[in-house]
Parts: sequence; structure tokens; C-alpha cells
Amino acid sequence: MTRLTTAARSLALATAALLAFAAATPAGAQQEPRAPRDFVALRSVDPTIIQEMRYPYEHNFTGGPVDGYDQPLCVLTRPAARALHRAQTKLLRQGYSLKVYDCYRPQRAVDNFVRWADDPQALAMKAEFYPRVDKSRLFTDGYIAEKSGHSRGSTMDLTLVKLPALPTRPYHPGQPLAPCYAPKAQRFPDNSIDMGTGFDCFDTLAHTDDPRIEGVQRTNRDFLRSSLTAVGFVNLPEEWWHFTYQPEVFPDRYFDFPVAWRSVAGHH
Repeated sequence: MTRLTTAARSLALATAALLAFAAATPAGAQQEPRAPRDFVALRSVDPTIIQEMRYPYEHNFTGGPVDGYDQPLCVLTRPAARALHRAQTKLLRQGYSLKVYDCYRPQRAVDNFVRWADDPQALAMKAEFYPRVDKSRLFTDGYIAEKSGHSRGSTMDLTLVKLPALPTRPYHPGQPLAPCYAPKAQRFPDNSIDMGTGFDCFDTLAHTDDPRIEGVQRTNRDFLRSSLTAVGFVNLPEEWWHFTYQPEVFPDRYFDFPVAWRSVAGHH
């Protein structure tokens, strides 16, 4: 009788743990300690692509490291990484390199963004990333959402750098901030070519085909887009830096393994 009661109690505890796990995991998200074998570290496919991962550090719209980014690493599905390699091979011959800011994004990072957006007091980076947008409108205007295509593994944020690449000056928390749409000489000194705004600029000027973007800035955006569409990527019209490889390996699944070498160790 005691043995049966103990077994029943263990079953009840296990059931409760499963229910708690399900409640904490958004519908459709696959919470795993490691990535499926379809994921690779971009560096193992193409070590020449520059990686300036923003979310493990303070220089992003939240002002701090984001949940789930255990290491500054670009992780992607294998077909997306190989397509970037094909684009990079051609760009290197033209004197340019791709530079990625963000790749696969865990669901826990997206949840971090949602919590940040719901906090009206968290305004430390407003002067750079969303100077003209009231934070209460970030959901309504589509800048923040509870799901992200990044969590499916075939979407990345990236730009172009003219070679030889100059180093990007480190960001120091608390330093004076300039609007992400200011002239390039006034913006944070990114080493990329001038796209008209910085990365993660919550402003309509970041729309890829915004008519106010002209001249060299227009040429640069078109160059980035044509270089990537030639190998199978599709641009998000609201963000010049945002591209998704098609067809996606996981069009309907959202993952939550951490961004870390251990997540993709042994995947080639």
C-alpha cells in the first residue's frame, strides 16, 4: 500500500511538472537543451562572415544582455548558413563582407523583449533606437511581437561592410546616444556601409523602400537585397536588415534552445 501511494505521488508530481513546463512554454515553441541537427554555427560554414552579435551585450534597444544569448554566436539552419556562404563568396570578390547582428533567436529572448516593451520605465536606449515612437505603441506598430521568425532558425539580421573592415568602437553603457536615423557621421560608429539608419531602428525610415532613402543609401540597400535574394533570401519590407531563407526548414516551429556552442556541438 505504501509502495502504491509513493508511486501515485511520484506520478502526480511528474504530471504537475509537465503541466508547469507546458504553461511556461509558448504554444509552438520547442524548448530543448540542444538544437536539432539541422542547426549549425555559421562560423563552421563560413568563418569569413563578420559577426557583431548585439543581444548578448548592452548595445541594443533593451539596454542590456537578452535572455538566451549565452554566447555571441550566429546559429542558423544549415541551408540558410550555406546560402549566406554563397552570397559571401561573391561579395568578397567585390570587396565587401556580410556582417550579422542576430540570427536564430530563442523564444525566451522574444519573451524578454515582450517584458521590456511592457515596462514603461525602461527607456534607457530610447534616444537611439526609437526616438520618434512612443513605447506604448511598439506592439501596435509591429516593432515588438510575441513570436519571431528568428526563432525558426532561417532568419537573420545583417548588413554589408566594405573591406578591409575597420573595427567597430565598443559601446560604453551610459554614453551619449544619437538617433538611429541621424547622418552616418553622427550615429553610433558602426563599420558597415551607410544604409540610412542603424540596425534595429524603430522608425519608418528603416523600411527597405522608404522613398526618403536616396542616393548612396538607396544604392547600398539595393545592393544588400539583390546580393541575398540571388541566393534565396526574402527581405522583410519594414526592416532593411531582416532576411529569411526560403524555403524554411522549420516553417511552423519555434525553438528555445540557448545560443551557445554547446547547443550545436558536433553539427557540421
